[in-house]
Amino acid sequence: MAEENKKEVEQLERPSLDDLRAELKRENNKKEYSKVFRNTIVILVVVAALSVLISSFFVTVLKVTGESMSPTLESGQIVLASNSKEFEAGELIAFYYNNKVLIKRVIGSPGDWINIDSDGNVYVNGVLLEETYLTEKSLTPTDITFPYQVPENRYFVLGDHRSVSIDSRSTTVGCVSEEQLIGKVLFRLYPINVFGKLSN
Repeated sequence: MAEENKKEVEQLERPSLDDLRAELKRENNKKEYSKVFRNTIVILVVVAALSVLISSFFVTVLKVTGESMSPTLESGQIVLASNSKEFEAGELIAFYYNNKVLIKRVIGSPGDWINIDSDGNVYVNGVLLEETYLTEKSLTPTDITFPYQVPENRYFVLGDHRSVSIDSRSTTVGCVSEEQLIGKVLFRLYPINVFGKLSN
């Protein structure tokens, strides 16, 4: 009787072929998971390193805050700026101001004469700017006297939402020096539905 019980226990404990296959599959899945996990970590580290390298030398990713560039850029959007030190009128630039990053539009380069009339029309060296990107014009807020000559090595910038933008019309921000510059804002990355190149 004891012999028969022993045989029954052995039969119960002995794994079937299906059990062995299932166990083998589990082990293979563990190995595959470990491999995928390891590869994913390596890829993430490489991408992070490349991102830091690229942002340090070529481009900077920035988040728009505030409404001073509306309707061109809205608060919360993410843009890409190329690290550049030369700009043309109409281009968007990012620069540092009081530990913040501001984005504005270049209106005048070093030596240019800027004039803004009471209706908010902007003239550069006596020529009226056709500012199709604006939805409203405004002289204020300003505390400088026009016409105004842009100092050497500086850029005169304005926000597109003129009535709320604090920019080169105010001595608070003033003209942007070369030391403050981050670069030229070229692309909108987020949200996806407005992804694309930013035009002048």
